[in-house]
Amino acid sequence: MRDILTGLQAWFDRGESFVLATVVRTWKSSPRAPGAAMAVSESGEVLGSVSGGCVESALYETARDVLADGRSRTEVFCVADDDAIGVGLTCGGTIEVFVQRIGHNDFPDFANVARRIRGGESIAVVTETGDGSRTRRCVITGDGVAGDLDLPETDVENVRRRLDAGESLVYQLQSETACMVEIFAPPPRMYIFGAIDFAAAMCTLGAFAGYHVTVIDARAVFATRARFPDADDVVVMWPHRFLETAPVDHRTVLAVLTHDEKFDIPLLELALRSDAAYIGAMGSRATHERRVALLRERGTTAAELARLHSPIGLDLGARTPEETAVSILAEMMKTTRGTTGLELQQLSGPIHRDVEVQECVAGGPPVASGRG
Repeated sequence: MRDILTGLQAWFDRGESFVLATVVRTWKSSPRAPGAAMAVSESGEVLGSVSGGCVESALYETARDVLADGRSRTEVFCVADDDAIGVGLTCGGTIEVFVQRIGHNDFPDFANVARRIRGGESIAVVTETGDGSRTRRCVITGDGVAGDLDLPETDVENVRRRLDAGESLVYQLQSETACMVEIFAPPPRMYIFGAIDFAAAMCTLGAFAGYHVTVIDARAVFATRARFPDADDVVVMWPHRFLETAPVDHRTVLAVLTHDEKFDIPLLELALRSDAAYIGAMGSRATHERRVALLRERGTTAAELARLHSPIGLDLGARTPEETAVSILAEMMKTTRGTTGLELQQLSGPIHRDVEVQECVAGGPPVASGRG
C-alpha cells in the first residue's frame, strides 16, 4: 500500500471514500507479493495493481460492489477455478485478496495512520478479514494499541516482535478471528558518499526503489540540494565523521563513489566493521588493489575486506551515470537478497523465492509475507 499512499490520502482528505484491495496470500508463480494493493475511488479512479494486469478488471467490479454495499470480502483468483481462468490469471499462480471500503465512517483514523507511515514511523495495522459490513481493526505502535479490534496479548506481542525486526511485510494471522497484519517499517537507508554525477543518478534510482537516500560530501560547493533533488537528505561533512554517528543496520546500503583515498580509507575502515548489508566502492581495479593494501595496513581483516564490493556494480556494460546506477542497484539487490544475479532463464523453480507458504497458527509464523 505504501506506493499508493499519497493518492489514497488525497482521496480521504477530500472526503472521497474508496475501496482498498490488498494481496494477503499467494501460491506458486503469483505476479505480485503479499502487500500489493489496488484502490478504486467513488469517482472510478484506480491506483495500484495486485497482479500486474491479470485480474484487475474483475477486481474493479468487486470494488464497485464493495463501494455500494460497504461489505468487506475476500476474493481468490486461481487457475484451477474456471472463473479465474476467465479473468486471465495466466501466470499459473493463486492470489487471495482482501477487499475493504475506506472512508471517514469506515476508518476515521486513516489519515493519521497514512501520515505516520509516510513520516517513517514503525506501525502495524491489523484488520479483521471476515466478510461483513463492519470491519474491525487496530493500530499497533511502540506506544500502544488503538482501535476496535481486541487481540490477545500474545498476538500483539507477535506483531510487535515483527515490528521491531524492521521489515515491512503483510501476513495473515489466525487468531480468534482471521486477520491481515500490515507492518510498515521505516524505509531502508541508502548512504551515497561523493557528490558527483553518478551520485545524482543513484539518488533517482534509490528513491524509486524505496530507500531513504542521503548524499554525503565534505565539499559544500558540490553537496547542494539543487544538484540532488531526489535525495531525502544532503549532508556536508567528512564521510567518516558522518558514519561515526549515522544509524546503520542490517538493511542499510552504502555506495562510496568518491574514489579519493583521503575520503575512502577512513570511511571504509568504519563501514566494513558496521552492520551494513552492502558496502560498495567505485574505482578501477588498480584503485581497488591500492585501497585494499591501505586498509590492510590500518588493520582491516580479511573477513572485513571480503564484504567490500569493488569495483562496484554488476557487469551490465554500463557507460553512463544512469546505466552505472542500474548496475550498482542491481548488485545491492543481489547482495541484500542473497540471489544469484543470473538471467531467470538460466534458473529453475519459483521466480519469487522470497514468498513462502506456511501453516499459520495463533502467534506463529505468517502464511506468506511480502513487502507492504
